[in-house]
Amino acid sequence: MATNLPVIGFVGLGNMGGPMCLRLLAAGYEVVAFDLNPEALARAVAGGAKAGASGADCAARCDVFLTSLPRPDHVEGLMATALPALRPGSLWVDLTTNRKELLARYQAEAPAGVRIVDSPVTGAVDGARNGRLTLFAGGDKADFDRAQPILAHLGMVIYCGGLGTGNVVKLVTNQLWFIYAAALGEGFATGMANGVELSVLWEALKNSVGDSFVVRHDAPSVFAGHYDPSFSLDLCLKDLRLIQELNRNVRAALPMTVAAEGAFALAASRYGAQAAELHVVKRIEEDAGLSMRLPGDWVPPWEQ
Repeated sequence: MATNLPVIGFVGLGNMGGPMCLRLLAAGYEVVAFDLNPEALARAVAGGAKAGASGADCAARCDVFLTSLPRPDHVEGLMATALPALRPGSLWVDLTTNRKELLARYQAEAPAGVRIVDSPVTGAVDGARNGRLTLFAGGDKADFDRAQPILAHLGMVIYCGGLGTGNVVKLVTNQLWFIYAAALGEGFATGMANGVELSVLWEALKNSVGDSFVVRHDAPSVFAGHYDPSFSLDLCLKDLRLIQELNRNVRAALPMTVAAEGAFALAASRYGAQAAELHVVKRIEEDAGLSMRLPGDWVPPWEQ
C-alpha cells in the first residue's frame, strides 16, 4: 500500500458505489468502507477494504470521504453524524445525485477546515465497473484539484464550477436521458406499427440523427426483456423531481420534461416504483400490443 496516498472513507456500496470502491482499492488506496447492507460491505472487504463500524466511523478515519447514496434524504441521514466526525483538513466528495442547496448548507455547517466537492456520476453500472464513468464535479478549484486524482480512477472528470454545479450538470444530463428513454419506446412503436422490423429500426437509428446513448446502451435491455433493473423507476422519478426544482429558475415552459415525468409516473403506477427503469418502454409495448424482443446476445450492462 503506497503511504503517500490519502486514506479514503467510502459509504454507499450499492450498484454504483460498490464497483467504484473496488476500483479505488485496485488503484492502491487504503479504503475504510461502510454500508447498511452487510453483503455489500462484505464484498468490499473481500476486495481489500477495511470495514467501518458506521458512516461516522469511516468519516473519522479518513482524509477523503466519499459518499454514493441513492437519495438526498439518505445523505441527510448519514451526514447528521458523519459531518461532525470529519477531521480538520479532510475533504468530503459526494457522488450522490443531490440538491445543490443541501451541499451549500453542509459547507456552511462543516467543521473548520473541512471542504466539500459534489461529483455525481453518469455511465451506468458497467461504467462504474470499468472506470468509464463521467463525473461532474463542483466546488472551489483548489478542492477540485485535490479530489481529481482520486476521481480520475473512476472515469473522466469534468469540472463544472462552484459547489453544487456538478449536480446541476448531472441533472441536465438525466433530464435529456429521461426524455430520450420515453421517446425511444414511442419511436420503436411507431415504426413497428407501420410495418418496419425492429432490427431495421435500431440499425437506422444508430446511423442517423436519431442516434443517442439511449439508443446504443439502453435499447438492448428492452430487446432482452429485463429493462435494466440496475436503476429503478423510483430513482428516475426522484431525479425528475430534482430536475423540476431546478426548472423553477427557468422563465419558460419546458413541456418535454413535464411529459417525461408523466411517462415515468405512468409506468411506476402500473409496474411499481421498484420496477426497472425501461418499463417506461414496456408500458408502450403492452398498450400497443407489440413485442420489442429481439434475438441476440444481449449481455446485461452490469456484466459488461
